[in-house]
Formats: sequence, structure tokens, C-alpha cells
Amino acid sequence: MRKTLVHYVVVILVMGLVWKLLAVALSTRVLPSPEQALAGFGLAVRTGVFSHHFWASTLRVLAAMAFAWLVAFPMGILLGSRPRIDAWIAPFIFITYPIPKIVLLPVVLILFGLGDLSKVILLALIVGYQILVATRDGVVRIHYKYLDSVRSLGANAWQVYREVLLPAALPHGFTALRLSTGTSVAVLFLAESFATTEGLGYFIMDAWGRMAYVQMFTGIFGMSLLGILLYEACNALERLCCRWKFVTSQAGRNAVAL
Repeated sequence: MRKTLVHYVVVILVMGLVWKLLAVALSTRVLPSPEQALAGFGLAVRTGVFSHHFWASTLRVLAAMAFAWLVAFPMGILLGSRPRIDAWIAPFIFITYPIPKIVLLPVVLILFGLGDLSKVILLALIVGYQILVATRDGVVRIHYKYLDSVRSLGANAWQVYREVLLPAALPHGFTALRLSTGTSVAVLFLAESFATTEGLGYFIMDAWGRMAYVQMFTGIFGMSLLGILLYEACNALERLCCRWKFVTSQAGRNAVAL
């Protein structure tokens, strides 16, 4: 944990230095100095202006990720372990997967209204597809000998799921969930730019429209912070639920070091 924090601090310092050089070279109001942006961020946090929008965005993306996981992860295991079902459902998934889900934003807004539900559904579609495809592929790649070994010991369907399918699927599901954090935050920004009065996307676009560039960067900081927190939360969940994976990885690294 401490090593990760050091890495983040070093990266932030380097980015701040580059930002400072650009601000001096360009000398424009559109790009305030890092000190001005940080001062504006601190003021927004202290006055509570920022926290309202930050928590609105956080709740939307958390609800979407939870809903996507609860639906897509079990479905991925089902498709990966049931070839007959997969033969009918997989073509539909692979045809619709490459379609950019953000183009469905107008349709989702019309069908589900302008409230939080439409934003959660759109985000859940984006995250859910990635979890579904990754989980299905992970289960499909399980070698048949592992299934045969467990079944030969008298394991029933639930034990096969618990001892083989679930451990094989979890790392793939968490990898997809972790990688989708950046995409979900980016789409959240676009979704909150339309017909809403709360959320970081609205906060940024409203400040941009008023040419309040320091406040605009406060919203950008908030989006960045949200993405980092979601990514690290997914890392922590994976370490908690897939401990065997990290024990094996650490043993492999130690062997290479020797």
C-alpha cells in the first residue's frame, strides 16, 4: 500500500511540473497554474460545493457496477459452462459487443427518463458487457481435466461451481471490472452533461460554460479522483476474493528473483 502511494505521489509531482511549464508557456486563463487549480479545489471541498456533485456521480457509477456484476458475472459462468446455451446466446453477444454503448444514450434517456436510472442503465451496459465476455472466456478455457478430476471424486453441480468454475471466473471478472472503471467514468461525464443539475459531468460543463476555468479543473480533479478510487477498490476486492492468485504470483516473482 505504501509503495503504491509513493508511486502516485511521484506521478502527480511529475504531472504538476509539466502542467506548470505549460501554464507558463501558454500564459492563458484557460489553463490556470497548478497552485490556482489546487486552491480552487480546496475551496470547493471546504464549502461543500464539490462534495454534493462528487457523491452524486459516485453513487451512480457504484450502482451501475454492482448491477452489472450481479447480472453479467453469473451469466458469463453459465454461458462458459453450458455449450448448448452458449451456442445460442454467444452470437448475439459478439454481434452487439462492438457497438459503442454511448450511442444509445438518446434512446436510454427517452425510454427511462432523465433521472439517475437512465445513467445507471447506460453505465451498467458498458461495464456488464466487458464482465460477461471476460468471464465467459475464462470459464471456456478451463481444461476438461480439472472438471473430470472433481467429478470423479463425486462432486455435485454446486461443488463443481464452487471449486472449479468460480475460482476460474473470478480473476477474469475482476480484471474486466477494473479495466472498465476508466470507461465508466468517461461515459458518466457524457451522460451527466445532458439534462441534469448534479454530478461531476454537470459541474465541469457548467463551469466551462461560465468560463470559470479554475472551477472546471476542480471537476476534472474530481473525475480523476473518482477513477482512481474505483480502480483501487477493484484491486482491493480482487485481492480479498482471489487470494490464491496473488500468492502464486508472489511465489513466481520470488523464483525469478532467485
